[in-house]
Amino acid sequence: MTLSMLAARGLELLLLLACVAFVLAPPGDSTRKRIAARVRQAAGQRAAAPAAMFLQPGDVRQDVTRRLAQLGERLPVLDPMQRVKLGLQLTRAGFRERRAVSSMIGIKLTCGVLFACVAIVFSPYIPRLGEYFVIRALTMVGAFVIGVIVPEYVLGAMIRRRRRIIAGCLPDALDLLVICTMAGNSLASGVRRVAHELARICPPLADELSVCADELTLSGDVAATLANFATRVDLPSARSLATTLTQSQRFGTPITQALRTLARTERTEQIVALEERAAKLAPKITLPMMLFILPTVCLIAAGPAAIRLLEVFR
Repeated sequence: MTLSMLAARGLELLLLLACVAFVLAPPGDSTRKRIAARVRQAAGQRAAAPAAMFLQPGDVRQDVTRRLAQLGERLPVLDPMQRVKLGLQLTRAGFRERRAVSSMIGIKLTCGVLFACVAIVFSPYIPRLGEYFVIRALTMVGAFVIGVIVPEYVLGAMIRRRRRIIAGCLPDALDLLVICTMAGNSLASGVRRVAHELARICPPLADELSVCADELTLSGDVAATLANFATRVDLPSARSLATTLTQSQRFGTPITQALRTLARTERTEQIVALEERAAKLAPKITLPMMLFILPTVCLIAAGPAAIRLLEVFR
């Protein structure tokens, strides 16, 4: 590696660090405010020095989350509508912390910077990529964009996984809710009891039901609470549950009968979905069988005959 290439890489890293520092710098900060912040930081470090010797993994995680949240709060990269949308996605993934949106923004920026640094370090070793500064700069920008997008895909995968877990346990929750309502419990107390019973079996659904029970206890608005539950879970079965209970409350229909019918419907739909998945296995297995099993069978069946023919023609 020549001296000019080393200088170019150093310049790229310097530009990247300068951009990050410019973004993270708080706007309109006076010297007095900076000095006060330094004093508060030093006082906090001295106060936390004895406890820092016994840091637990949870404390480290909280510290990292706090720093990422502070980083995300300094970045005005999303408008209020986008922040609300991101907050809804985080809620559906199970993150209800107050600073979850800011932490997610900090994670996205951190991943983008890491990907850009990796692109800067390894781009000179790729043929025809480290020869031109413009191509390296475009590669760095592309890596930064990819790093920003990757956490969104991870968040989407977490949402889908949590949704599958909730969908698998919802019929059992409906059966338990039927038992609670038949025992004379109110809707709020029944939902809370079901959440307690499902805490070890299905923690995501138990968490959502606990939030729903708290909202029912505080507000008493059944329609709004169930609508919020359906929005957070984002499942057709949850929307059906919200609609059924809302109509039962509005028209005076017995909740027990409505829940029993809904539970039976959900179990039937679950069985039908499993049968559909089983029916789709045969076409999916055909191609792997042709690629892996059929050549082996042909080799075993025709191999000895081919070897004998070769021996005869020799």
